[in-house]
Amino acid sequence: MHTGSHPVLPLEADAQQKKAALIDAIDGLRVRDPLLSAAVAFTRNQQVLFLSLVVILVAAIVFRPYWALIGVAGVCTFIYLVTLLDRFIMFSRGLRADAILRVSDEEALAIAEERLKSYTVLVPAYGEPEVIAQLLDAMRQFDYPRHLLQVLLMLEEDDLPTIAAAEAAGVDQVATIIKVPPAQPRTKPKACNYGLHFATGEIVTIFDAEDMPDPLQLRRVVAAFERSAPGTVCIQSRLSYRNARQNLLTAWFTIEYDVWFNFLLPGVMRMNAPVPLGGTSNHLLTSVLRDLGAWDPFNVTEDADLGVRIAAKGYSTAVLDSVTWEEANSDTINWLRQRSRWYKGYLQTWLVYMRRPGWLVSELGLIPAVRFTFLMAGTPVIAVLNLLFWYLSLTWVLGQPDTIAAMFPPAVYYPALVCLVIGNAATMYMNLIGCREGRDPLLVIAVLTFPLYWLLMSIAALKGTWQLITRPSYWEKTAHGLEA
Repeated sequence: MHTGSHPVLPLEADAQQKKAALIDAIDGLRVRDPLLSAAVAFTRNQQVLFLSLVVILVAAIVFRPYWALIGVAGVCTFIYLVTLLDRFIMFSRGLRADAILRVSDEEALAIAEERLKSYTVLVPAYGEPEVIAQLLDAMRQFDYPRHLLQVLLMLEEDDLPTIAAAEAAGVDQVATIIKVPPAQPRTKPKACNYGLHFATGEIVTIFDAEDMPDPLQLRRVVAAFERSAPGTVCIQSRLSYRNARQNLLTAWFTIEYDVWFNFLLPGVMRMNAPVPLGGTSNHLLTSVLRDLGAWDPFNVTEDADLGVRIAAKGYSTAVLDSVTWEEANSDTINWLRQRSRWYKGYLQTWLVYMRRPGWLVSELGLIPAVRFTFLMAGTPVIAVLNLLFWYLSLTWVLGQPDTIAAMFPPAVYYPALVCLVIGNAATMYMNLIGCREGRDPLLVIAVLTFPLYWLLMSIAALKGTWQLITRPSYWEKTAHGLEA
């Protein structure tokens, strides 16, 4: 990826320049630092390690089944305990008033024009003609000097319906269409990398096609950068959902997002750990983004990966109290496609940085590196383990077989009981706090049925784990425009 000192391509770049930009968008990070690219899902060493662990586990179950089962139960319980404790610490840190940056309307509007930075907004979209008009209207709402604002609408060259919808909605009055040449991988980060070659702003941000950001968000970000600590190169704005009441699924999704962006993500920031960015509304210093290699086109959660890379390179991220309203998935199958991609991307990101664990510890510190592991790998792994533990619990209740009793001697049973009782209670408590902050009392009903949402998470995690092996860089498209 080119650095900030390299020239930016003109919007009317010739075919040769566009071809070079496309090649760089796909291979820039992989060529520059192969160990930071998810183009290869598992390195040879990782393949050998995981296969060895499987062989050892199978051999242990065959020759020493009693001790093997106790060991599996003990390890899983330990992962549960540490992850739950870490989440609760994150949440408690996020409760602090200073955990998130706040810029009032008056302060944002009072910023003199000479203090404002030039801005590039990248909006990647594919197969979404139904939301383009709404998107362009949201871009019109920004309170920012037009001569300092560049909006680039990243559309695939062969996505004719979306291109036609954008032109019919008067795109030329708001944004410039950048047609991304068709090439694998067909992912959002590849489109953003391509668009970055045409970006002229000192700050660059991304919005999804269905987003409705706070009109003052860009001004708030400029103020947030001014008051942030040196080394802050990214400001992540809050995300929330505008259709929480559409059905039970959107209510669950809204509760989860509100807890994450209102409390857990600010808590991560306060703990000096890598901040896994959201897929939208993260505002980055353009020159630093280019120096970092921009987004990994082979990672299906390129946002989380970039957040870790920012921390690993010695920079920091801050969280801003400025909301971008999104559309929560209201269709279960569509939700499973999206969530399985997220889980797969978390595992991808963890595998990338576990190629050099010593380097990661030296760059982040021991505790943040361990926290990264429990956040990136622990989140999907625990979701998968839930299926196993629910099965064991159901079997215990129905029949109490001796094998299950043997798996949980007192040293394992009591910590597992703590996970079951205190862990679930703590999670429900965090969800209730999220509802209180959202000030929508009807969401309390969704909190009471939240265990059903955990089941969906487990199914999505199992699907994402399988896809990591079979189709690691495949981007499952999420349909938008399903609001009632």
